[in-house]
Amino acid sequence: MLFDMTVPQFIKMLHNLDLILDKGAQLATEKKFEVDVLLNSRLTPNQFNLIKQVQIACDTAKLCAARLSGKEAPTHNDSEKTLPELKTRIAETISFLKTITAADFKDAATKHISQPRWEGKYLTGEEYVIHHAVPNIYFHVTTAYSILRHNGVEVGKKDYLGELPFKK
Repeated sequence: MLFDMTVPQFIKMLHNLDLILDKGAQLATEKKFEVDVLLNSRLTPNQFNLIKQVQIACDTAKLCAARLSGKEAPTHNDSEKTLPELKTRIAETISFLKTITAADFKDAATKHISQPRWEGKYLTGEEYVIHHAVPNIYFHVTTAYSILRHNGVEVGKKDYLGELPFKK
């Protein structure tokens, strides 16, 4: 259950994020401005820019999967400045997520998950997924989407949601 709530959904949302970044690059080309304008945009002065939103979305996905599976996540030093660098980070994160299986989450629900900023407190794996990881990735992908949309990139709900697993 925790695997299904995380890894496949994280892959999907990061893939969708990659595609909406492409739409941002397309707008920059069409309107003849540097894509860096979008990458450094933010919704409010005290909010992270688009670059940081992408970095945090990737970190949330890979660190959740690593913490719950016991596998080591790839490291990134948050030095991305260009669209190709961000797209590489997304691709590397997705590649890592694809190495995680449902079997890797065998005891994930009861693991104690902590982070330095939690000052010695912890959540169970299940609580971590429900209360932190899932809401956090959706927050940062949504914010990235909103920054692009606010700057005129023609993205909509279908771009955010991506392909749905319809049945016939």
